[in-house]
Amino acid sequence: MTIQRIALTLAVLLAAANAAAQVLTEVPRTADGRPDLSGVWQAVGTAHWNLETHAADYPVLLELGAQFAVPPGQGVVEGGTLPYLPEALAERDRRHAQRLTEDPEGNCYLGGVPRSTYMPYPFQIVQNERDVIVVYQFATGFRRIFVDGESEAPLDSWMGWSNGRWEEDTFVVDVTGFNGQTWLDRAGNYASANARVVERYTPIGPNHLEYEATVDDPTVFSRPWTIRLPLYRIVDENFRLLEFKCEPFAEERIYGHLRKPGTTPPGGATRQ
Repeated sequence: MTIQRIALTLAVLLAAANAAAQVLTEVPRTADGRPDLSGVWQAVGTAHWNLETHAADYPVLLELGAQFAVPPGQGVVEGGTLPYLPEALAERDRRHAQRLTEDPEGNCYLGGVPRSTYMPYPFQIVQNERDVIVVYQFATGFRRIFVDGESEAPLDSWMGWSNGRWEEDTFVVDVTGFNGQTWLDRAGNYASANARVVERYTPIGPNHLEYEATVDDPTVFSRPWTIRLPLYRIVDENFRLLEFKCEPFAEERIYGHLRKPGTTPPGGATRQ
């Protein structure tokens, strides 16, 4: 191959690479020009362990070993610390001490908002002009966001009631109507039924979203506070969001005390 042909081949390859790079920097859009959030997304980090900055810590039971130790994390809270009121901080500390038995995640209850977004499980967004649907793998959670909706929650629930709107390329979701039973992480951080959460989903590339959630709950906190973290699109073309029906795994924890003596739970020791 002559030097000229080598140079031409390199030029063609470079042009193709540049063209591919240009395509990859484009945010997918719908027919009406809005960013297309459809796809499977997942948070990567330690926010599900603790929203605040934290050092590595022992597992709740030492017998669980390093597999279930808490990894260190830099935190995702603006300012670093959640602004608890004094009585609420004491309640958070009590929950932290009892997290092995009281964390709703262990009972397979829905994660709520914003916790469902940064739990260590993927979730899928399906979008059209009127609605945005979010399906979470954990506990087969489901959420409908009403685009340009202003209706109020007909009743309180784990996932709350979501009204969404577009502010240029950012999808803003106003969530109210919580039942007050959700936690914000595995460390015992929490909000009450009076909480209002405003989420913001902003594309920062074709496969990345900046996720922001501001929690306003004067029952628990002295002021509104915000978390911010990236979400990553799962680009594996063979990936499918599989069901994680965790209810059977929580039955022994919730109802094990009702088991007849001498019977054996699935995967467990005989109850005496």
